[in-house]
Amino acid sequence: MESYQILKEAFKRTSPKAVASELGVSLSLVYKWAQEQSETGSGSRNPLDRLLEIIRLTDEPRIIEWLCEKTDGYFVRNPPSSCEQGFQVLPATNEIVTQFAELLSQISRAALDNSISRDEAHEIRAQWDRLKCYGEGFVRCCEEGDFTHMDLAHEGDSPPRKKRS
Repeated sequence: MESYQILKEAFKRTSPKAVASELGVSLSLVYKWAQEQSETGSGSRNPLDRLLEIIRLTDEPRIIEWLCEKTDGYFVRNPPSSCEQGFQVLPATNEIVTQFAELLSQISRAALDNSISRDEAHEIRAQWDRLKCYGEGFVRCCEEGDFTHMDLAHEGDSPPRKKRS
C-alpha cells in the first residue's frame, strides 16, 4: 500500500480539518497528502514519505523503534528474503517449533523462583525478538514457496543458516 493510500484511509476515521488545525497546516495540504503525486500537480509529498526519506538518509533504525514505542508497539526487522525453489517444509517447521519451545523453556527457568530479574527479562526479550524474526522469515517462505534459506535477520545473532533435511 502506498503512503497516500494509508493517509486516505486514516482520514476516513478522523477529520482532515482537525488534522490540519492541530498541525497548523492548510486543509488543502492535508487533502493533497492523501492523493497520489503526479506531474499535473495533484498530491503532495506527505509526512510518511518524508519520514521514510529521513530514515533512508540517516540509516537510523531507532527512528522506527521510537515511533513503534510511542504507539504502544515494538519494531522487529523482517529478515531478507532469499527464498528459492526446492523448499523443505518439515525441517523449517521443526525449527520454528524448536525455537518457540526454547523461548518457553527460558521463561520457565527464569520464573522458577517466582520472579524474573532484569537480566532474565532482557534474555527473554532477545529470544522473543529472534523468534519473531524467524517467524516472519517462515511466513515469507510459506508465501514464496521455499524453506531452504531461513535466515535469522536480527542484529547480533549468528550468521544466516541454511536448513537441511
